Formats: sequence, C-alpha cells, structure tokens
Amino acid sequence: MDQTTYQPSQYKSAQSVRWCPGCGDHAILNTLHKAMSTLGIPPHKTAVISGIGCSSRLPYYMATYGFHTIHGRAAAIATGFKVARPDMTVWQISGDGDGLAIGGNHFIHAVRRNVDINIILFNNKIYGLTKGQYSPTSDRGFVSKSSPYGTTEDPFIPAELVFGARGNFFARSIDVELDTSREVMVAAAQHKGTSVVEVLQNCVIFNNGIHNFITDREHRAERTIHLVHGEKMLFGKDKEYGLVQNGFLLKAVKVGENGYTLNDVLVHDAHTPSNFLHQQLAMMDGHDLPLAIGVIRDVDSPVYNEEIEKQIEDVRSRKNFSTLRDMALAGETWTVE
Repeated sequence: MDQTTYQPSQYKSAQSVRWCPGCGDHAILNTLHKAMSTLGIPPHKTAVISGIGCSSRLPYYMATYGFHTIHGRAAAIATGFKVARPDMTVWQISGDGDGLAIGGNHFIHAVRRNVDINIILFNNKIYGLTKGQYSPTSDRGFVSKSSPYGTTEDPFIPAELVFGARGNFFARSIDVELDTSREVMVAAAQHKGTSVVEVLQNCVIFNNGIHNFITDREHRAERTIHLVHGEKMLFGKDKEYGLVQNGFLLKAVKVGENGYTLNDVLVHDAHTPSNFLHQQLAMMDGHDLPLAIGVIRDVDSPVYNEEIEKQIEDVRSRKNFSTLRDMALAGETWTVE
C-alpha cells in the first residue's frame, strides 16, 4: 500500500467480536485500532501476538498479521518474531493471568532483554476465560471460585515487575480512559525496546466493578493523576492538588494551603534514567495517593534485536561468513568414509 495515512477501520478484521457485552476489551480493541492509525504503520508491517485468555482473542479482530499462541508463551513468540523480522512492528496482547502467571518468566526476561515489542497487559484481576479463578494480581482476601474463603497471597503489581526487571518503558491507562489509552499506546510503539502498557480492564461477568474505586466518575479526578512529561504533577477536578517531595517519598497537597505553592509541585520527568521516582509514581494506588496513568517511564537503552543484528554483522565481517554453511565448515572438519 502506498498510502501515507490509514483509518482505524483498515486495522479491523471482518471477524465478529466475541467478547461479552460491556467487557472492557471492546474499548481497548477500538483504541488500539485508533492508535495504529495515528502511528501510520501499514497493517502488513504489523503483527499482533497473544497467548490464551479472553484478551488473547484480540488478534482475530485485527487486519494485520496475527498469532494466537499457547498459554503464557506470547512473549517468547513475539521475541522470536521480532528478531527474525526486525522491520515489523510487534504487539503482544496478554491478560494478567496469561502474562504474569504461566507467562511470568517470559514477561520479565522480555523486559530485561529490552526486545523491541509492545506489550499490552489487560488487568482485570481475574481469570475470565476459565470462569472466575483468582489471578496473580487479585488482592489478598479476594473471594473467587478457586479461593472460596479468600486468597492468602499478596498480588503482583505489574509496574513493580517491570522495574524489577530493569524495564525502560511503563505506562498505565484504564479501559474507560480512551484518550489516555491511545496516547500511551502511541508512545509505546514509538519507544525503542520493550514497552509495557497496563490497562485496568473490567470483567463484567466474573469481576464486575473491581476498578470502581478508581473509575467512578464522581471521584476519578481526585483518585487518578494523568502524568505528562515536562508538566506539573497536578490532579483534581480543577487541578487543585499536586504531588510534592516529602523526604524520599511523595505527598499529595492542596495548592495554596499549608504554605504549598505551585512551585512546590513536582514536574514529571519520564526520561530520567533513575527509576526511583518512577517506581514511587507507579506504585500509587488511588487511596493515599492518586493512581498514576499516562507514560510513567520512557528511557532510551540498547535494544536486544538491534544488538543481535550488530553482533551478526560484526562476526560476518571478521570471519568472512556469508552463509550458515560457511560458518558450519569454518572449524575443524572430517570426512566419514
């Protein structure tokens, strides 16, 4: 295609979308179509790879290349695809169960290696496809079919895993925040290296309302903060609150009260190499401090597939290998009679 612009409809397949009415996956899918059209990368230069779960049906609804893989292995397949075809833009779609339970090891190593893939992690804190078991992100005490008396475990916090694996891009959105979701998906695709976008998503059947504390329209402005690089960390319906430094930690204050002025409010720096403040921002949960949405961390770092390409070219130039056969026959050989 020699177009320079694309419409969201050009990324949609003809498949009927088979998610429950009201499921947050619908909003994420539509936002992804819009993000892809904003990026302007042709559908035939895009691949969408998933594991197993409700969210992992998404490749069927894309007019791109797609691969519905096996449980927990999306990151491994996406890594291999990107290394083999570095010219392609690769998106990985995983749920909190698929990505962080059976796929947890693949997840952290994709982040650690900094493979140039874009991971969208749908987080509804439940196993939806298998009908309502607790997941790695379910809260302690959560009652489900597999924990009828409440879980006795503390959950993974996806951002904490990303930072623990030395991740360089982490963003968060909510299924009902369509503009923010498109903003962070575009930023994720523009980032070189592994980008992780966590989207808090509602499962209307098995975990309906799990994010209500955050998504409630009346209180959302006070319980969330939209971070934008280079802008003051302000929140509230009238941007009357801000985040300030409190020793080594963060504190929410009302601007103009108790001696705090706009000058005291921190400016978001998503590009600083240190992840100390980024981790604090990502760990806020909407209770004592507002939940952070938007791009929290976006830092340049060597990219795995690019480094592999450099290494291959270096070896070729030094060893004079032009084919795999040349390399295989370069060492000591012998003939079997």
